[in-house]
Amino acid sequence: MFPIHDETARIHGRPYVNYGLIAVNVIVFIWEALVTGFFTDIQATNELFNFYGAVPHQIIYDPLGSVPSIFTSMFMHGGIAHIIGNMIFLFVFGANVEDRLGRIKYLLLYLGWGAFAAIAYSGYMISAGDDSAPAIGASGAISGVLGAYLLMFPRSNIFTIIVAFFITTVRIPAVAFIPFWFIMQVIFVLTGQSGGGVAYAAHVGGFVAGVATGFAWRSLGKNRPAITTTRGPVIGKKRPRIEDAAPVAAPEVIEGPNFYEVIAEIRGISDASNIHAIYEPNTRQIRITTEGPRKYDMLAKLPDTAINPTVEYIHYLNGIARIRLTK
Repeated sequence: MFPIHDETARIHGRPYVNYGLIAVNVIVFIWEALVTGFFTDIQATNELFNFYGAVPHQIIYDPLGSVPSIFTSMFMHGGIAHIIGNMIFLFVFGANVEDRLGRIKYLLLYLGWGAFAAIAYSGYMISAGDDSAPAIGASGAISGVLGAYLLMFPRSNIFTIIVAFFITTVRIPAVAFIPFWFIMQVIFVLTGQSGGGVAYAAHVGGFVAGVATGFAWRSLGKNRPAITTTRGPVIGKKRPRIEDAAPVAAPEVIEGPNFYEVIAEIRGISDASNIHAIYEPNTRQIRITTEGPRKYDMLAKLPDTAINPTVEYIHYLNGIARIRLTK
């Protein structure tokens, strides 16, 4: 079961930090392959992993001295399948987590999730009587990404390839996909399989740290748009009505060869039928308005070359409206 992509649209541009993390992992892997003869030199491979990997007894008994190896271990991988699997998960889930947290916070938290995962792995391995097996790989940090994603985008659908006696693609809600993955990691840890080539305990530790981050993010209200309210007089127990809601960010306009696509964050709308988009030729702007308890009225500026584009369709999912216009 391999994720391909999710349905949630980004609203703050390209995830450059996530791209950068993938690039660094790939570059380091190429260097590893050159140094070890593509891992055929066993002695060189062991020396490399013991020097740059997260060795449990060093982390627990010399935490300050182990700080460099904790971070270097996050960018080491033990084979082509190892790095491809990790980078697919980072590509699919990391982009929108970066979009919500912001680039600097995402980078710092990514490293923090990886560090927590290394510590969790080390504690587990010492308790299991094996304190010398180094942990390498980005999976601990990526598990933190999954934990945060689950809290931030629980209703997002994940396009997934399933390989059994056949190959097919399905859409699985994140609230089902990610918990299933986590349960499998816990089962592997409880059955004593962590350490046999895969650091499942690191996955569990990183995921728990990511979930904690997601809870903190939700409690601070970072997943809610700013709301400007107009309240009338309250009579009896009747609640005042929210009349206006301001979006988190201005709409983003993407230009294609024969279309424009406007992406706007709109919360509290039941479906696309409550969203209206009208092109204003005098200003070359698209006015986006909504019906319902929350009233949005926003403008998206089209390029100066736009000449009477027409609205083709409006798609709405998980608080994101995508408005397609033909040129």
